Amino acid sequence: MFKKILEKIKEYDTIIIHRHMRPDGDCIGSQMGLKYLLKASFPNKNIYAVGDDIPTYLRFLGENDVISDDTYKGALVISVDTSVDNRIYDNRYNTGDYFIKIDHHDDSPEFADMEYVDEKMSACCGIITEFYLANKDELVMTKEAATALYTGILTDTGRFQFRGVDHKILRCASVLMEYDVDNEKINTILNTKDIRQLKLQAYIYNHLKCTKEGIYYMIFTKRVMKKFNVTPEEAAANVNLFSNIEGSIIWATFVEYPENIRVRLRSRYIAINEVARKYRGGGHLFASGATVYNKKEIKEVLAELDKLIVEYKAKEVK
Repeated sequence: MFKKILEKIKEYDTIIIHRHMRPDGDCIGSQMGLKYLLKASFPNKNIYAVGDDIPTYLRFLGENDVISDDTYKGALVISVDTSVDNRIYDNRYNTGDYFIKIDHHDDSPEFADMEYVDEKMSACCGIITEFYLANKDELVMTKEAATALYTGILTDTGRFQFRGVDHKILRCASVLMEYDVDNEKINTILNTKDIRQLKLQAYIYNHLKCTKEGIYYMIFTKRVMKKFNVTPEEAAANVNLFSNIEGSIIWATFVEYPENIRVRLRSRYIAINEVARKYRGGGHLFASGATVYNKKEIKEVLAELDKLIVEYKAKEVK
């Protein structure tokens, strides 16, 4: 399949790479990494990366390209790290000549002309790295591309902490390190927080809530985000603060947006993607997102998660 993707890339002079809304590190890393890889390999092609605002901590990886509708005429469009088509930012993706999807989510339905999905790969950046390795005789890896891909792997594996980290993703990271990637610089950028975020973290630890069955969660209202002068994305990024709490198995954040409430769900041992799917979302078995619209639905989500905890504990006893 990697050979087929490369052959399709060769057919087009214009390639436009899309990503999902509200991008994370793996999303930006795989998009920018693929862009730099293809630009170095095919300098005469027009390669673009489009999307919504890039989070501040990831802007060192690159910037969005602004292109006209006409650019899509006769173009190859590639989406990365996006499981469902309604999460692709910019609906123009479906106005190109041919569409390829590259993804690693557990619930990734078919919707493109050509698809490569590897649910066992910890990060989409790992897939792009394997794409390079499968076509190493024709593709040119650069420090810029390797830095973007390595950053995406770091963020989606939680610095190689999360379930799913295996020899494949570690091999990809090792390959990328051969291209003079500055691991210390990347980790410094990812770990450094400004005073707003640190004050918010202090507030979270003093105000986090816990359900009857031990699910830790935080509701970020517009008032709270305004008080600490943080964006919804900056607030939601704190979801893994709860992972270090003793006994924590499932944790979540609920973030108020103008039109809805975005949910981030995380867990260890227990698959939570089915609950996310029930509430207009989905994702990985142990890291998913959803959308709710009111406090009633927040309570429903928490009740569903509590049920999962009860079932898990019952099996453990047996």
